[in-house]
Formats: sequence, C-alpha cells, structure tokens
Amino acid sequence: MSLYNIIKKPVVTEKSQILEMKGKYTLIVDDKATKVDVRTSVERLYGVSVTKVNIINTRTKVKVNGKYKALVKRTEKTKAIVTLKNGQRIQDFQKIVTK
Repeated sequence: MSLYNIIKKPVVTEKSQILEMKGKYTLIVDDKATKVDVRTSVERLYGVSVTKVNIINTRTKVKVNGKYKALVKRTEKTKAIVTLKNGQRIQDFQKIVTK
C-alpha cells in the first residue's frame, strides 16, 4: 500500500479542532490500514514524529427518512487519531487536500 493511499482526508469538526489544540490530529484512512502504516505515512508525509495512533472503525448506519420510509445508508469509515510529540504541529492541517 502506498503512503498516499493510506491517508484519505483530514476530519474537520469541532471535536477534532479541540483535539488539535492538544496535539492530536484526526484523519480518515483506508479500511485496510494498520497502526504502523498510519504512523509511517504521517511521519514521512508531514515530517513529524508520532507517539501514539488510535484507530476507530465506524459501522454502517441505516436511517428511515420521511413518510414513505426510504432507507438512507451512511457508509463505513475508518478514522485514526494521531498523537504527536510535545511541541510539534502539522502546518495548515485543515487546508490539506489529499487524493
């Protein structure tokens, strides 16, 4: 798996911005990526040192919408919360667009 295929995009929410102040960054990653893959790709792409990686797998959610009970499915995502060393930051994290 290539370094550029592991990290899909950053997560930008209120909760992720609060974590960003503490040195933790939230990313959407490939479903098959391991903690070691995420760690090496972040270290090589952004030039920072990672101390901890947590991976969260979300399930598919089915939502009933409207009077006619049309089903809306939300897709599965795999998120990674990456903790950096004290004092390190990823510059312009919210503006990063990955392919």
